[in-house]
Amino acid sequence: MKTVPRIDRRIIRTKEAITKAFLELFAEKNLEQITINDIADRANVNRGTVYLHYNDKYDLLDKLIDDHLNQLIAFCDPSGDTPIVSELLPVFLYIRDHFLFFGAMLSTTRAVVFRHRLLEFVSVNVQDKLDQRNTHSEIDHVLNAQFVASAFVGLVEWWIQHNMPHPPEFMADQLWKLFEKNEVFPAQK
Repeated sequence: MKTVPRIDRRIIRTKEAITKAFLELFAEKNLEQITINDIADRANVNRGTVYLHYNDKYDLLDKLIDDHLNQLIAFCDPSGDTPIVSELLPVFLYIRDHFLFFGAMLSTTRAVVFRHRLLEFVSVNVQDKLDQRNTHSEIDHVLNAQFVASAFVGLVEWWIQHNMPHPPEFMADQLWKLFEKNEVFPAQK
């Protein structure tokens, strides 16, 4: 019987404190102005502890972005069998539950790297879905995917910048209706 190694809860709490401190600082000032000492002080850990888990602040940012994009990937049905509207609600719930991260990444002008990666992530996943459906359309799949990605990211940015004035369920439903109305995806039966 294979045993799964357990992760020390102290390590998890320390990484969470470092992450939270970094995101708070990122929301307050430019990345270039943030130091490892700033992160360590805010997280209430020593500088060496930050370096134990991350090479530098850029590594920390990259890992945060990768972790959250991988979590979003988990909501996407690779077979294309799940209606897209069913995938939207978990995405909005995830964004709500990780408001600190998405707020820091999307509500400042400093977040160009994350916005670009999110656009690419959404575009690639939508294009895969469109290609798998093999439906005939007058609209090129690449252009359609770019349109959907831009609309989705723009709507999420608005939602975050306005402190999430609507619940995730409403946002998922409204986005789906916009996609249907604009014939982004064929109507589901």
